[in-house]
Amino acid sequence: MADLLSSLLRVAEKAANVARVCRQESHLFQLLVQEKKGDDKNKKFIQDFKTLADVIIQEMIRHDVEARFPEMAGFINGEESNKFENGLGESVTVTVCGTEEGTAKLLATVLDGDHTAASLLAQAIHQDPQTTHLTTEGLTLPLSPSELGIWIDPIDATSQYIEGREEVLEEGHLFPSGLHCALVLIGVFLRSTGQPVMGVINQPFNYKDPAGAGWRGKSFWGVSCGSIKACSESRPKPGPGGGLSVVLSSSEKPVVKEALSSLCGPDKLMYASGAGFKILCVIQGLADVYVLSEGSTFKWDSCAPHALLLALGGGVLDLTQSLKSSSGAQDQLTELTYHQPYAEYKGADRWANHGGLVAYRDCSQLRKVMETLKGKL
Repeated sequence: MADLLSSLLRVAEKAANVARVCRQESHLFQLLVQEKKGDDKNKKFIQDFKTLADVIIQEMIRHDVEARFPEMAGFINGEESNKFENGLGESVTVTVCGTEEGTAKLLATVLDGDHTAASLLAQAIHQDPQTTHLTTEGLTLPLSPSELGIWIDPIDATSQYIEGREEVLEEGHLFPSGLHCALVLIGVFLRSTGQPVMGVINQPFNYKDPAGAGWRGKSFWGVSCGSIKACSESRPKPGPGGGLSVVLSSSEKPVVKEALSSLCGPDKLMYASGAGFKILCVIQGLADVYVLSEGSTFKWDSCAPHALLLALGGGVLDLTQSLKSSSGAQDQLTELTYHQPYAEYKGADRWANHGGLVAYRDCSQLRKVMETLKGKL
């Protein structure tokens, strides 16, 4: 299982490289951000280049993992469909080929003959990243890849990625928006129970290289299987001054904002973009709890960071079920799972976290939040 974790860290870094290349190479960047208007609005695939960037990252991760662990084929799922229609009306299935030339040729078909963009993308896809310095050797888990499934979110917080604001970050502070909110998320779960057991998060835009070599990323990982808990992050120490801090979406319901503001005070109620980034803020101790009352996140958003929180002694719960539960917020039945769709929904909504969620590190902090929200929703 250390091999699987190392492979996921490596392919997540490859994904981060693709995300950075799409912003750094001027030709790709123009495709990424342009909005065609009027008579020029004739090539849907160009407007949807941001979706192609998502899809190619997702398919690259799928390709690399299945090549190393063929028993996982068919159980690697992602946010995006890999079928595109080019400017000629031809349906093209996006895949990663065995060679850089083959991938470039296929992408040129999707991109309606734009060989420059196709070659730049293919080069990034087939380039091996620098090896990670995170130590995973010696990690053993009583699991086989044949028991596992994967959820991929190729670029979480896509709107922040496209907009591309470069915030100046201060260590220990949560910033609400910007490139740093964009994450590559790879979560591993048990097919039998849906329990997350391994997660890899790559933050492609973690900091700017002081030597002028562009953006550098950071990787986070965690495993949680029975009594085996391991994480790249240590359990954060309590913040100065004590008190409880909560991170929300800016579009959260007013009743939730008011209730939690009364609990933790307005200075400790924070807002940020991206579901994955908000859970990462809890993992890092930049916030104690993340609350979302809407069913607007999906399994691919929460699976990877959920595994890290479990490794740190926390978790991610279904908010609605937790508020209804007679046995309290920590009932194991309220923990989010990742193996079964909602049969009554269609499309992506089958995999939504319909009951909302609450992500936490500390059970006592969770109880305070749940007591505050009881009867409000």
